[in-house]
Amino acid sequence: MNKKWLIATIVAGMAVTGSAGVYAGSKLQQIKAYLNHGLGIVVDGTPCWLKDANGKTLAPITYEGTTYLPIRSISDALDVPVAYDAVNAKVRIGSGSETGAASGSTGSSGSTGGTAGSGNSGSGTSTPAAGVKRPANLPKDFPIPADAVVTPTLDTDSGGVMKASFTYMTQETLATMGFVYSEYARIKRSENASETVTATAVKITGKLGGISPVSIWGRASTAQPGYNVFTVTWSEI
Repeated sequence: MNKKWLIATIVAGMAVTGSAGVYAGSKLQQIKAYLNHGLGIVVDGTPCWLKDANGKTLAPITYEGTTYLPIRSISDALDVPVAYDAVNAKVRIGSGSETGAASGSTGSSGSTGGTAGSGNSGSGTSTPAAGVKRPANLPKDFPIPADAVVTPTLDTDSGGVMKASFTYMTQETLATMGFVYSEYARIKRSENASETVTATAVKITGKLGGISPVSIWGRASTAQPGYNVFTVTWSEI
């Protein structure tokens, strides 16, 4: 399935030189590279040790004569903001990185959009009816695939606390979306995390940044063969 949007080895582990296609199965390319433990990083004359969200020291990667560095660690070292624009599949660095991720609409008229009753050619499987836009109170960088048919069940801002709960259907695989959400949780430094990602089920829970509770469940749709259903609940605190 062609990649329409997303993610994130996104902001945390992507090479500086732009392996921006590191995501959907059709864009993944296996390579043989080397961890370069002999290369040190110095920022403004001070040695810098690159670390991931869990504090583990990272090594640069050397591939075909080019050295790649994890963009999140570099952005932290240089004090430059970085964000992943899930809608447009872009990593935004520096000015404008906080506003680059725009909300996307669902049910577009592409190969996976359409209206109920319009069958996929030769399959006899109907396409779900077009949904509504992503919940307004959901963080703008929370990944939702472009073909998602979204059904909100809660989208409130009560007492200054934003909450969102919704389900969506997609033709993206459970394994792919599990990877996407696993990386998103890691980037957001999820605490008290629990994670199960297989080809048949996805279950990810935790507190993003140690503050925002999130629960993500994914399973195959019984009503729409070829689609998967995800249920997401999120609260600001």
